[in-house]
Amino acid sequence: MVCGKCEEKLSKLIVPDKWKDGARNTTGGKDGGRKIAQNSALGKKHRFTPMSRACRICKSKVSQNAHYCQDCSYKKGICAMCGRKIADTKMLNMSLV
Repeated sequence: MVCGKCEEKLSKLIVPDKWKDGARNTTGGKDGGRKIAQNSALGKKHRFTPMSRACRICKSKVSQNAHYCQDCSYKKGICAMCGRKIADTKMLNMSLV
Protein backbone atom coordinates (compact mmCIF):
# COMPACT_ATOMS: atom_id res chain seq x y z
CA MET A 1 0.00 0.00 0.00
CA VAL A 2 1.45 3.33 -1.09
CA CYS A 3 -0.06 6.79 -0.65
CA GLY A 4 -0.54 9.30 -3.46
CA LYS A 5 2.60 11.33 -2.73
CA CYS A 6 4.81 8.24 -2.62
CA GLU A 7 3.23 6.85 -5.79
CA GLU A 8 4.81 9.75 -7.70
CA LYS A 9 8.23 8.68 -6.42
CA LEU A 10 7.72 5.18 -7.82
CA SER A 11 7.03 6.49 -11.32
CA LYS A 12 10.59 7.82 -11.80
CA LEU A 13 12.73 5.71 -14.10
CA ILE A 14 16.48 5.42 -14.07
CA VAL A 15 17.61 5.59 -17.68
CA PRO A 16 21.24 5.74 -18.83
CA ASP A 17 22.46 8.49 -21.10
CA LYS A 18 21.67 8.02 -24.77
CA TRP A 19 24.77 6.90 -26.63
CA LYS A 20 26.52 9.76 -28.35
CA ASP A 21 29.98 11.24 -28.58
CA GLY A 22 31.05 12.51 -25.18
CA ALA A 23 28.37 10.64 -23.20
CA ARG A 24 29.33 9.75 -19.64
CA ASN A 25 28.38 6.07 -19.93
CA THR A 26 30.80 5.29 -22.77
CA THR A 27 34.12 3.64 -22.07
CA GLY A 28 37.48 4.84 -23.31
CA GLY A 29 37.97 7.16 -26.23
CA LYS A 30 39.65 10.54 -26.36
CA ASP A 31 36.37 12.39 -25.71
CA GLY A 32 36.33 11.43 -22.07
CA GLY A 33 33.97 8.81 -20.78
CA ARG A 34 34.65 6.67 -17.77
CA LYS A 35 37.67 4.51 -17.07
CA ILE A 36 37.06 0.83 -16.46
CA ALA A 37 37.53 -0.36 -12.84
CA GLN A 38 38.39 3.10 -11.59
CA ASN A 39 36.02 3.17 -8.62
CA SER A 40 38.37 1.93 -5.94
CA ALA A 41 36.22 3.38 -3.14
CA LEU A 42 33.88 0.40 -3.30
CA GLY A 43 35.72 -2.21 -1.32
CA LYS A 44 34.28 -5.21 0.48
CA LYS A 45 33.10 -2.99 3.33
CA HIS A 46 31.36 -0.41 1.14
CA ARG A 47 29.71 -2.63 -1.43
CA PHE A 48 26.35 -1.60 -2.91
CA THR A 49 23.55 -3.82 -1.61
CA PRO A 50 20.17 -2.92 -3.09
CA MET A 51 18.21 -5.19 -0.74
CA SER A 52 19.85 -3.91 2.44
CA ARG A 53 16.72 -2.28 3.88
CA ALA A 54 14.63 -4.13 6.41
CA CYS A 55 11.04 -3.65 7.56
CA ARG A 56 10.82 -1.54 10.71
CA ILE A 57 8.23 -3.89 12.22
CA CYS A 58 9.13 -7.48 11.29
CA LYS A 59 12.75 -6.95 10.07
CA SER A 60 12.16 -8.74 6.74
CA LYS A 61 13.77 -7.47 3.52
CA VAL A 62 11.94 -4.72 1.64
CA SER A 63 12.32 -3.50 -1.93
CA GLN A 64 12.90 -0.02 -3.36
CA ASN A 65 12.71 2.88 -0.90
CA ALA A 66 10.17 1.37 1.46
CA HIS A 67 10.43 1.30 5.24
CA TYR A 68 7.70 -1.32 5.76
CA CYS A 69 7.06 -4.62 3.95
CA GLN A 70 3.80 -5.16 2.06
CA ASP A 71 2.40 -7.52 4.70
CA CYS A 72 2.95 -5.11 7.60
CA SER A 73 1.73 -2.08 5.67
CA TYR A 74 -1.47 -3.92 4.71
CA LYS A 75 -2.12 -5.13 8.27
CA LYS A 76 -1.57 -1.70 9.79
CA GLY A 77 -3.20 0.24 6.91
CA ILE A 78 -0.16 2.48 6.42
CA CYS A 79 1.92 3.62 3.46
CA ALA A 80 4.90 1.31 2.89
CA MET A 81 7.25 4.20 2.10
CA CYS A 82 6.38 7.00 4.54
CA GLY A 83 4.21 5.28 7.19
CA ARG A 84 1.23 7.64 6.79
CA LYS A 85 -2.14 6.15 7.78
CA ILE A 86 -4.13 5.28 4.62
CA ALA A 87 -6.95 3.00 5.72
CA ASP A 88 -8.94 2.79 8.94
CA THR A 89 -8.41 -0.77 10.18
CA LYS A 90 -10.13 -0.43 13.55
CA MET A 91 -13.19 -2.59 12.73
CA LEU A 92 -11.57 -4.78 10.04
CA ASN A 93 -9.90 -8.18 10.27
CA MET A 94 -6.68 -7.60 8.31
CA SER A 95 -5.38 -11.13 7.84
CA LEU A 96 -3.05 -12.37 5.12
CA VAL A 97 -4.72 -15.75 4.59
